[in-house]
Amino acid sequence: MRGRATLHAWLMLGPAMLLLVAFTHYPVVATLWHSLFSTPRGARPARFVGVENYAALADDPVFWQALSNNLLYALGTVPLSIGLALAMALWVNGRIAGRAALRVAYFTPTVLPMIAVANLWLFFYTPDYGLVDRITGFLFGWGPTNWIGSQETALGAMMAIAVWKEAGFFMIFYLAALQAIPPVLYEAASVEGASRFTVFRRVTLPLLGPTTLFIAVNALINGFRLVDHIIVMTHGGPDNATALLLTYIYEVGFRFWDTAQASALTMVLLLILALVALAQFTLLGRWTHYR
Repeated sequence: MRGRATLHAWLMLGPAMLLLVAFTHYPVVATLWHSLFSTPRGARPARFVGVENYAALADDPVFWQALSNNLLYALGTVPLSIGLALAMALWVNGRIAGRAALRVAYFTPTVLPMIAVANLWLFFYTPDYGLVDRITGFLFGWGPTNWIGSQETALGAMMAIAVWKEAGFFMIFYLAALQAIPPVLYEAASVEGASRFTVFRRVTLPLLGPTTLFIAVNALINGFRLVDHIIVMTHGGPDNATALLLTYIYEVGFRFWDTAQASALTMVLLLILALVALAQFTLLGRWTHYR
């Protein structure tokens, strides 16, 4: 009976484990292996070069610019997406008129394909007659601005699109977590005479800890993964102002066909994500309370 139960458990886990190994573990190991070899070209086979591909990255100015851009991109999009998602969830969780319509409006950008979003925002950012220029011209009297063609504004313009696209998705998780909080806790706080800010800081925010941790990890991954709009709108330009690690990996691997260097870049990206995710679990885990 025990052996049958064990066999049944392995049969149930087998398909998921097979997919996990085939599409996650094996690609990571294969990428690490290829990063230690040179790129085969024509009749010249790949040869073992050790850490030469990684050493070449240290002397690559485009890599360092893409890395700094990506860190700035993540630092700008992750906190804004989380803060905006929480604010929207608190707003639509209250008893307000048109609550269902607001939820749909906030969530709509999430279901749009990123390619469609990029083309939509291309119109918004069009100098002179685009929506952004019309609004800034009416409110502040600004003249035509080349938002995605200027080094000073291009990265910020890409960050705004990412926040607009992701905030509604994260709002759904916060909304579900808010609705799972027992009302008796708010009733007890009301009896004690706690202010709304105190209730939010002492009751709501701590109970949203597990959801915040989950959203923070996913937002960080998206900060390094969500680059479709950049490829469509700027191709990493102007002058690498919007180049991120993933766009640079795509360019090196599929434009220059240097698969070994692209593999080394991929391993650097995976290492950065692993270290930052570990730091998030270590730091945020101290203030995360599970019921």
